[in-house]
Amino acid sequence: MNINNRQHQQISNIQENLQLVLNENIQLAAQIDYSQFGPLIENIQQARSIFLIASGRSGFSMRSAAMRLMHLGLQVYFVGDTTTPAIKYGDLLLAASGSGTTSTIITAAEKAKLTGAKVIAISTNSVSTLAKLADIHIQVPAAEKEDHGGSKSKQYAGSLFEQALLLITDAVFLALWKLDGTPAEELWKRHANME
Repeated sequence: MNINNRQHQQISNIQENLQLVLNENIQLAAQIDYSQFGPLIENIQQARSIFLIASGRSGFSMRSAAMRLMHLGLQVYFVGDTTTPAIKYGDLLLAASGSGTTSTIITAAEKAKLTGAKVIAISTNSVSTLAKLADIHIQVPAAEKEDHGGSKSKQYAGSLFEQALLLITDAVFLALWKLDGTPAEELWKRHANME
């Protein structure tokens, strides 16, 4: 297959972009304060039911987290789905918003707190409304969507936060799985089989 100069440049750009994405996530991972992850793990283990909420692309990352928690046999719901029940005392809301100011996320966190449920927030802003509502706040040192200066990320909008959210929740799943000890073959039996 012949590759012309234009295609070669496009291939080179993709390689550089992928390296940028990976490097930014590695740098971000080194800046995270991991002290709140122990309490996060304990709260997930103790919760009767776990509710997850996020909007937009962050919502896709959180849906991925919901699936992995379901694979562990936990009672998991994504807020907004038709079959999501009421949150109650003893439950946990895991809420993500890059800015920590997304109104629907804040409303959900407020309702969760009123029921006596615990709230764990993941955002870039430790003084945001969502962070202040949370029992536990995980700060992700990424750029917010409207931070166009490029000082924290060369990527567009909130891409780094959304990517980090997926990677962080996968790391949390791996920690929970290690504690649980169920073989992968057993977890797989819970995977969707009507795809």
